[in-house]
Amino acid sequence: MVGYATNEFPAFYLVSSGERVSARADTPEQAATLLSAHWQLGGAGVVLAQPVVADVAMAEGEFESALRQAEKQAADASVRGKELTPFLLNRLAEVTEGKTLRANQVLVIANARLAARVARVLGKNPARIG
Repeated sequence: MVGYATNEFPAFYLVSSGERVSARADTPEQAATLLSAHWQLGGAGVVLAQPVVADVAMAEGEFESALRQAEKQAADASVRGKELTPFLLNRLAEVTEGKTLRANQVLVIANARLAARVARVLGKNPARIG
């Protein structure tokens, strides 16, 4: 787990989960160097995680309250198994009036941009890629 500009693992809708990451990178160049070293040492997958931007992140208490509501609705409707995650995501979007959906959209775009920036650095020196 590598935090991008963070020492704590992000939690999708929240800036932080409170859990520490194994390493930190603050620039695409640092991330590329870390990834390259990891792969050259025979490492496999790596999670490069960045927090959702603060202006769309939810407050921890607000998210926890919304999640409790969504989980109660799921339990009341006996939703389980593979139907549970889509049910919860839909209910979270409803309960938060779209805040979770907006945070997720912003994070997906930010992650794609970060991946492209790191890939550009790696592409300048193909020997760096595992």
